[in-house]
Amino acid sequence: MEFKAKQPRYLSSQPSTPVQNKIDQQEKADGTLSKPTAPSAPKEKQLEKFLEELGLDHHYKEKLSLSTLLRIDQKTFTDEPAKCNPDLPWYFLKKLMMVNVTARNVKYTPAHESNYEDHTDGFDDLDKSTHSGDTLNPLDIITALFLCSDGFVQQEMALKMSMCQFSVPLLLPNCDTKQCTLMLWAMRDIVKKYRPPSLLDSKGCIEERIVVSELPMISFVRLGKCSLSKSEILNKLLSNSQQNHDTFVHRNMEGGDSPRKISNGLVEMAWYLPCGNKNMDVFSKPVAVANLRGDIASFETQFSFLCQTSAAVFVFFDALDSECELLTNQQHKAQIFLVGNRQGKDFKLDAVKKVATNLSLTKSNILLKDEHINDANFVNDLREKVTNAFENTKVKRGIEKMADIAHEHGICVDEESPDCQTAKKNADAITAEIHDILQYKEAQLPLQGQLWKDLTRLEKEELRLRKVGSESIEVYKSRLYVKKKELRKEQNSHDMSKALTCFINAISSPGIERCYFLKWLRMNLDNVSREKLFDLRKQYKEKCRNSENKKEIKEIEEKLSNSSLGTEHFFREMGQIYEASLSLPETDPARQQLQHLPKLCAELMLAGFPLELVDGEASNIPLRWVTDVLSQLNDLVSPKNKILVVTVLGVQSTGKSTLLNTMFGVQFAVSSGRCTRGAFMLLIKIDEDVRKDLNCDFMVIIDTEGLKSPELAQLDNSHEHDNELATLVVGLSDITIINIAMENSTEMKDILQIVVHAFLRMKEVGKKPKCQFVHQNVSDVSAHDKNMRDRKLLLQQLNEMTQAAAKMEKKKKYSSFTDVIEYSPDTGSWYIPGLWNGNPPMAPVNAGYSETVYELKKNIIHILGSCGSSADNILDFTKWMKSLWTAVKHENFLFSFRNSLVADAYMRLCTEFNKWEWEFKKEMYTWVTQAETRISNFSTPADKSNKSDMRELLMLLRSEALIELSKWETKLLGNLEQYFKETESHVDLVEGYRQEFANSAISLRGEMERSVFNQLTAAADIRKGMTKLDRIKENHTKELEGKVCALIDECRKKNIKMKGEELDIEFDKMWTKTVNHLSCSELKVEDIFTSVSHRLRTNLKQKGSQANDLLSNETLEKCGKLPFKYTAEVIKRFKDLFSKQSHTKAVQQTADSIITDCSEMMTDKMQRKGNYHDTYIEEILKMIDERLQNNQEVDITFQVSLKLHICGDAARRFQKMHEDFIHENDPYRCLNENKERFRSDFKDVFHHVDQCQKKADEFTDRCLKPAVEGFVNRSLGPDIIGEMRTSEQFSTRMSFQYSVLLDLLSEDDFKKYLSCICSNENYVKNWILNKIVEHFSNGSTMFEEQHLQSCVNSINNAIQKAQTEKSGNLKSFVDVVCQELGDKLVISQDALGKFMILNNANQEQFAHRLTECVKEMAQALREKFKETNIQTKLQNLQVNPQNELFNTLIGCGKQCPFCNAPCDAGGRAHKEHFTLLHRPQGLGQTRWNKTHKLMIDLCSSSVNSDNRFRCSASNDVWHPYKSYREMYPDWKIPPDASLQASDYWKYVMAKFNDEFAAAYDSKPADIPPGWKEITKEQAEASLKESFSIK
Repeated sequence: MEFKAKQPRYLSSQPSTPVQNKIDQQEKADGTLSKPTAPSAPKEKQLEKFLEELGLDHHYKEKLSLSTLLRIDQKTFTDEPAKCNPDLPWYFLKKLMMVNVTARNVKYTPAHESNYEDHTDGFDDLDKSTHSGDTLNPLDIITALFLCSDGFVQQEMALKMSMCQFSVPLLLPNCDTKQCTLMLWAMRDIVKKYRPPSLLDSKGCIEERIVVSELPMISFVRLGKCSLSKSEILNKLLSNSQQNHDTFVHRNMEGGDSPRKISNGLVEMAWYLPCGNKNMDVFSKPVAVANLRGDIASFETQFSFLCQTSAAVFVFFDALDSECELLTNQQHKAQIFLVGNRQGKDFKLDAVKKVATNLSLTKSNILLKDEHINDANFVNDLREKVTNAFENTKVKRGIEKMADIAHEHGICVDEESPDCQTAKKNADAITAEIHDILQYKEAQLPLQGQLWKDLTRLEKEELRLRKVGSESIEVYKSRLYVKKKELRKEQNSHDMSKALTCFINAISSPGIERCYFLKWLRMNLDNVSREKLFDLRKQYKEKCRNSENKKEIKEIEEKLSNSSLGTEHFFREMGQIYEASLSLPETDPARQQLQHLPKLCAELMLAGFPLELVDGEASNIPLRWVTDVLSQLNDLVSPKNKILVVTVLGVQSTGKSTLLNTMFGVQFAVSSGRCTRGAFMLLIKIDEDVRKDLNCDFMVIIDTEGLKSPELAQLDNSHEHDNELATLVVGLSDITIINIAMENSTEMKDILQIVVHAFLRMKEVGKKPKCQFVHQNVSDVSAHDKNMRDRKLLLQQLNEMTQAAAKMEKKKKYSSFTDVIEYSPDTGSWYIPGLWNGNPPMAPVNAGYSETVYELKKNIIHILGSCGSSADNILDFTKWMKSLWTAVKHENFLFSFRNSLVADAYMRLCTEFNKWEWEFKKEMYTWVTQAETRISNFSTPADKSNKSDMRELLMLLRSEALIELSKWETKLLGNLEQYFKETESHVDLVEGYRQEFANSAISLRGEMERSVFNQLTAAADIRKGMTKLDRIKENHTKELEGKVCALIDECRKKNIKMKGEELDIEFDKMWTKTVNHLSCSELKVEDIFTSVSHRLRTNLKQKGSQANDLLSNETLEKCGKLPFKYTAEVIKRFKDLFSKQSHTKAVQQTADSIITDCSEMMTDKMQRKGNYHDTYIEEILKMIDERLQNNQEVDITFQVSLKLHICGDAARRFQKMHEDFIHENDPYRCLNENKERFRSDFKDVFHHVDQCQKKADEFTDRCLKPAVEGFVNRSLGPDIIGEMRTSEQFSTRMSFQYSVLLDLLSEDDFKKYLSCICSNENYVKNWILNKIVEHFSNGSTMFEEQHLQSCVNSINNAIQKAQTEKSGNLKSFVDVVCQELGDKLVISQDALGKFMILNNANQEQFAHRLTECVKEMAQALREKFKETNIQTKLQNLQVNPQNELFNTLIGCGKQCPFCNAPCDAGGRAHKEHFTLLHRPQGLGQTRWNKTHKLMIDLCSSSVNSDNRFRCSASNDVWHPYKSYREMYPDWKIPPDASLQASDYWKYVMAKFNDEFAAAYDSKPADIPPGWKEITKEQAEASLKESFSIK
């Protein structure tokens, strides 16, 4: 048979020539060709033009990277459709990264088209095409993206396309350079599982990388025009009747009919892999399928390559040239099959026959479709031929082995870049040494084995103290510490292994090379692990057939558990080497050469590699390593260092990692038969356009190992392990995704209990994570509605679990899940369909899965954006992680949780609240001063009140006080409310304290109200008494003045010049006679004892008849003369002398402290030199009651005795104060005191002497100057307090306590330590006083000057006003001056009355002279203030700075019941007491019962042990420390976070052990050796750590 050549344009080509196209043509999607362009015409760079059209031109040189691709931007979570061509690649990538099978449906709808409405009624346009010529072919977009991406993006795209069962590029063309590339690297990460016929019976399967799988490849190509859709037929060929999927893009798909612009010459690849079910499998054996896009005449290189690598090549055609040299000249290794369409208009059967003859083809190699054969039958015939072709072939070649053939054809291989090859060489060098994984890990990665597990065990035991036995806790802890040091020493004794050296060198390489290295290493290690696990599982199956092989089965189980080897093991070893090196001296070269490792790891995190947070094998976090890595990461990204954290929790193997990978496009390990162990964190960058909404720079994704894992279930502590992990990751997260399955209710309950427990713990420590429950494999479209009952059941179970967890944590206030966390069953539950749409391995990912996960992702981002809380920065996250993990390692999380972030937030809240509190107090001090001034000036010329009765004025002032107090209370509560709306101060962490501080504000208002009312009442009552006295004095003065005036007139009438002696004689006669005739009863001295006794009885009335009987047996006058001494009654509860002595000493100390405070209060009242008022004794009794409140050490006998003692002393002192006041204000005495002034004025008037000078001086010295000094003294106290509070050490209770202890340490004086411990209140008050004296010892009079100048200005203004009013006489003038000053100065009425006696000064001259006198007075006072030392000034102040600072900063004054350390809680209404730095109990005078040696145990360690205590609170019965809250419910004593936490007091006790023993009449403690090594610097460091001082 002869075939005539009709199409001479099909020319042969040399296989090695890269030139592909002989004539430039543009091909349509249906295989037809457009007219050829003239060869002489200049060729436009089509690829460049197309990339510009897609907006990808800049990525052609600067390739698209994974970090850019994974970045979260606005497009990530918005559903806006593509509006232009540049949107299309990103639309495709967004869908592809979420493994959405609709990713290739890429088209955009222009705005004018989407809004277009058909307004015509005719049908004229029906014959016009509605297809838009602008639509791009998906293959062009895919080709463009592969050309514009780096190797890692290409690999990710290929992997995700493979999961979607899309074909992936095998040969990638570049239509501008006419070069194509074998995409070997891009396909490296694709791992496929399938079950060949050989494994049908054993139910086993093969899992391997597709590039190394040696599978027969069947290629499909087209020659010339072809009316059959090759790709559509291929899709049908690979699909069974139940599962039809578009693996290849074809003309009947969306966009598939658009002309291809750059993707001709593309060879795509797909695989058919059997599942082992004969009824479902299309082919029983695996096969690879290649599909060349375009005409082989134009792409001879690709065709030649396929002929060399394929088992068979199927050539689709409509018409054949009978000579067809293109087919006949190829050196075919592959069988050639011709597939034609008889219905094609150019089809010639003769030509087919001739080509078949030339190619020596048989009839079975030809398949022709005619009109009688439908598509289904045609596909079946084709499938049969394909089956025959690959089942009988020996041509099987993995893609990896195609590289050599590619080189022969001038095809590039994507793996051949120098970076990739160097990285491969380095990775191979490591994995080549692996023969036995277990032995390899022991030899090359020794530090993370048993050594690390032993260290983990010691770390937990150090905190849990389960095996302490009868040994002293601190000795036991020291011993554990020594063991840890030895283990670190042993770690340091290992030289760095060859493998790790290679690893560190490789990841230290620059740029992209290390990324290639880590990818190569991961793939190599996965291959090794997969092979090892395959063998072990095979052995396991065989052994399990015989139940007698239990021991061998257990060994294999252990090997299965330990046979995983991944890059995380190398990083883990790196971390251990680094951590071990930190135990070496800083100057040690071995330590210095490892300091760069954290930065290396931080750089890799930024490049998108995960960091192992929790080592799943040791169940521990290498804290120093992780902390330093994150610290370096923070340095690399600062100031853009804010993060939000998303975590997934759930049962093992429920698709948690797949969920995260789908949601964020990341690649947590999900293959190799290895489940995630531990927890890994990965960083995703947030784009600028989203940063403002999320208020963060990065999102951290944490993937965790499954809870309830079978590997751990056999261990005793598996539940504990799950709880630890759940608590940690929930605590670290801003939102937690909880993956649950409804089908296993028992398992679900276990998971819910673990998760709810974790949320409850976070609620208690101030963290507010959000949660979303995810139910996977729920495919029904109405699942959300149908599962309403399930959601109710879930909420019911959550409530049950909440109650159980609350009971375990002893937090019974939580009864429902919504008490713990914001949760709505309708918005917080998600139903996600199954991952696969059909039966794997040929099933694509379910579109419903991708879409629902995308909706979940949008919801998560919305929640994070709307929750209002600020993101932590990386350093805050690190601190939180350390605190969480330390607390997790304790048995009792809630009592163990101590966090520097919480401490910082609490400190900031205390600092702010203290500021507001002081503003309130200062304002009220000022207001009270002004009110007292108004009361003191009542019914005097200075009175502005217009009230005739003191009661009216008092009611007015009380009303004003209530308004002022309410205003400040509202302001205080408003400030607090506003503070908790902030997002930058971690306010959510101290949310639990909000109510306490609100209560403190209310309590402060109540306290201030009582204080203000008491001061107003006392001032009013005292003023009432003074008014009576003033009236008597005024009447006496007027009568005497009248007599003196009469005497002057009488003397002048004598018309003789009288000498001074004569005047004196006349004056004395008149004075004696007048005074004798003045009618005035003596002032009555009251019995203060009677008054005090009455108040005391009223106070004790509610205490019952016993108190009344005790009072009746005592006389107040006899009480309080001798020092108070408490003697305990000998009652049954004291089992021995030691207990009695201890109790007596404690009660005596309480009494001494109260007596000192009351004595200071008495002294303060007496220094004012006023009259006694009943409010004074009421204040004292109230103070005693407050101090004795909740004190379990005291009984009613003690209370009565103490109050009698204090009230007796008070009555005695107040009696004297009252008598002194009466004496000082006796009218007769005052008259006689003024006799000489009357005499002087009498002579001046008689002789007509000008009194202006004298009277101005007198008014200034006796009226104004004392008033100004009084004003300064009333104002100076708050000023001194305010100034001291500007210092950091007086800003908060904790800063204050830190400063006191730091001062003690710097002086290192035993007597001061002893004073601080035994008489804390006295020591602290003296310390405050010393600090005030020290601060003001420079002689500064800044505040005095301000107040002095203010007074001078007020006086001058008053003088000017009096002058302008032109008052008739001097008295009117002075009255105006006094009235103007009435709000500010208290002018003595006594002095004013004396000044007005016989005053005949000229008003104008007096005013002029008075102005000068005021200047002189101001200068004199300035000099006086400068010369007066601070100690003297402090004695004269109305508000005592020392006491005020003490009362503010000492807090509640409670002390730890075990070690006497003072409470550090802020606010005055806190419910729980805590101290930041506990002491060895021996410092609080606790000793061992039998040996009488001082105890060294810290209460913060004891509460975590099985030790017991006894005291008066326990009725001297032994009680476990762990249940200390039963005795002391208002004390919280968390265990020490570290061995170094109380180094301060350990140092003190070790240094002064003998001295303390002597002072406490005990024997010295047995000090652990480690305590004696603590230096002063370490003690100071522990102090800073405990008080969170930076």
